[in-house]
Amino acid sequence: MTTDIHIPATQSTPAIDTAHAAGLLTIAGDSYPENSFELFGPVIDWVEHFLAETDRPLTLELRLMYLNTSSIKVMMDIFDLLEEVHHKGRAVAVNWHYDARNERVAELAGEFKEDCSFPFAIVASEPV
Repeated sequence: MTTDIHIPATQSTPAIDTAHAAGLLTIAGDSYPENSFELFGPVIDWVEHFLAETDRPLTLELRLMYLNTSSIKVMMDIFDLLEEVHHKGRAVAVNWHYDARNERVAELAGEFKEDCSFPFAIVASEPV
């Protein structure tokens, strides 16, 4: 069984949490790490192992506010993995939550959504 990941947020990296039992990957915060491969490599490994070890649904809950180019590439890699298994009949979904005041994030999420055929919700949240 895949070990869950719990990485706390920093000023330049998002909080990352996985819940194998629930089929859930949560990424929240700003993402402009110095080394995206070092940060997200274990996350991609977790997704690959989860998809290989189970046939249960996988949901990504994203609350990303800013992504640099290398983080965008990582998201594309994760979405490609989801797209591949979705075409084989696997239930996967992305719920991308964003602050309603931040239209740039909504536009970015919309661009990702255009390339995905699996359920991909873009959810505006009112500021607190």
